[in-house]
Amino acid sequence: MTGAAAGASPLAQCAGVSCRFGQFTAVDQVDLQVNSGEIVGLLGANGAGKTTLIRLLLGLLTPSAGEVALFGAAPSRATRRRIGYLPQGLGLYDDLTPAENLKFSAAVFGSGRDGPELPAALRSYANTVVGSLPLGVQRRIAFAQVLSHRPDLLILDEPTSGVDPLGRARLWETISDAAAAGAGVLVTTHHLDEAGECSRLVIMADGAVVAAGTAAQIIGPARVSVVTAASWTAAFTALERAGLPVALAGRSLRVPSCPSAEVRHALGDLDARVADAPATLEERFFELTLSSSGTEVPR
Repeated sequence: MTGAAAGASPLAQCAGVSCRFGQFTAVDQVDLQVNSGEIVGLLGANGAGKTTLIRLLLGLLTPSAGEVALFGAAPSRATRRRIGYLPQGLGLYDDLTPAENLKFSAAVFGSGRDGPELPAALRSYANTVVGSLPLGVQRRIAFAQVLSHRPDLLILDEPTSGVDPLGRARLWETISDAAAAGAGVLVTTHHLDEAGECSRLVIMADGAVVAAGTAAQIIGPARVSVVTAASWTAAFTALERAGLPVALAGRSLRVPSCPSAEVRHALGDLDARVADAPATLEERFFELTLSSSGTEVPR
């Protein structure tokens, strides 16, 4: 598998893991593993079970069924010392400065009383309390803190949420550098365009894994109908009235999960051309998540 040395054990592994809260199943028989040197993207809509799965990996929740292993052992204080965890809330103390946050983290992990120095790009913020800094800067500080004890495994929950495109690019550069140095990375994201940064993807819906593999493997043979019309507004209206799942892409319309002949019929006498094209990851993602929930693609 990508990033795993021959015969090497996964850094993190879930085998048939489920987590139930009363009658509600938050995670349903999930298999997952993360190897050294690879970036695994965990994708899914809100409520898909991503954060619950991360809490199971960290040992913060106990599985209702299945097994969780970190570095070949059950989650424990010892295994968590080898993890760099970035929660959605960043894990920073708002009333401390960046330097004080790093010093505190170093004391917790036993990596030195004074803590590591801030990266050069962040040193101008060293004596400013974190709560008064922009979100993008806070996330960069959180990354510095997460990486400060040189973890073998990074678990990052929505690390680029609310960050501008340049800030996202910088954070992904940091993630890629960590993987290139040998760390394994598990990262959740709502940004499907970030999937290209990952070695492979795991898509969750309603607590279960509905697809796994590279982006190309997940898209597979899925196709869409592409409509080019003299009046895209008239074409859009006609397709929408026919109950077809239509989306505007530039000056064309894309209709996933629908044969070209059906699209042509819905357009009637409109001046339009219909072609067949490969689906995008985003189109395949929505198809998978809708079908897993029992919701039919709109027709």
